[in-house]
Amino acid sequence: MINLLDLDTAGLAALFARLGEKPFRARQVSHWLHQRLTGDVDAMTDLARPLRQRLAAVADVRGPRVITDTTAADGTRKWLLDVGGGNAVEAVYIPEDDRGTLCVSSQAGCALDCAFCSTGKQGFSRNLTVAEIVGQLWHANRTLLADGASAAAPWVEQGRAPITNVVMMGMGEPLANFDNVVAALSLFLDDNAYGLSRRRVTLSTSGLVPALDRLRDACPVALAISLHAPNDALRDRLVPINRKYPLAELLAACRRYLERAPRDFVTFEYVMLDGINDQYGHARQLIALARDVPCKFNLIPFNPFPGSGFASSPRARILAFQTMLMDAGFVTTIRRTRGDDIDAACGQLAGQVQDRSRRAPLRIPPIVSSPAPGPC
Repeated sequence: MINLLDLDTAGLAALFARLGEKPFRARQVSHWLHQRLTGDVDAMTDLARPLRQRLAAVADVRGPRVITDTTAADGTRKWLLDVGGGNAVEAVYIPEDDRGTLCVSSQAGCALDCAFCSTGKQGFSRNLTVAEIVGQLWHANRTLLADGASAAAPWVEQGRAPITNVVMMGMGEPLANFDNVVAALSLFLDDNAYGLSRRRVTLSTSGLVPALDRLRDACPVALAISLHAPNDALRDRLVPINRKYPLAELLAACRRYLERAPRDFVTFEYVMLDGINDQYGHARQLIALARDVPCKFNLIPFNPFPGSGFASSPRARILAFQTMLMDAGFVTTIRRTRGDDIDAACGQLAGQVQDRSRRAPLRIPPIVSSPAPGPC
């Protein structure tokens, strides 16, 4: 049985061609699925009943099964969604005064094993399907509307979907699930589906350079890079994929990406780890590293999880680090921690993962920063 959430407009058109129907049926069904958020083929009432019956014989709408639904004190909401085989992924809704953002997962677990990330410590099971990725947005819009989100969210017109922005920053490395992620992105952007602008969809990657070049050609959206270190020696330890694609290659790929990106800058995400990457010398290296890349910095206070071995930089040091970057001419923000009381903050998403990677524990020396030439 085909899950209609797995099909983009071209896939729907191919399905209706097999049923002997015209391509415009794909647009009709896409509207029902992604704009009216229906979960029932029989509810698609502008399709003739015989066609609905034929469609229901081969396809249905299977949204994610919710295991838990938790709301934080600040309004952040986290869903734990069953994806089968003992695996579950997390999606997080972050309400703001002028927008509603959904943080979407792309894999059950993650194989990249970044040192400070709870998801990576769970291991890796598999890539999510298109339906499992898109289903997170489908479910969030549907649930929030049913719960009366439009009354509490001033940006929502009556009856319109409350999610205005999508960030591919949940569990997994999006570019390691390239084909399914790009198909999902196409639905997020499609005017016959969710109709989001490219500027309102952000993909965050640890730096899979060949896939980043492919994304530039296939579906460029706003780009965020999980940077977290100003030199290769430290980044090799914090973000192990750097050993394969070091900083010089990654930054060159960023410059290529910007030729087609919807924004004229890359966002560099930088988690602030006490005594590890937050010293005066690190800020100076970061300034030199990024000088030739149009960018902004987003400093992220580390969100602890059991056994991480890290602590967040003190607030005063984060502010001093921000000041150094701003004085060098870089737009620099500090990410506000949201949902940490329900483990929904950046780096805390873990879900449930049946690890199939059989990877040996990563054996590297303790991560100790080199002496910096002065306090930050």
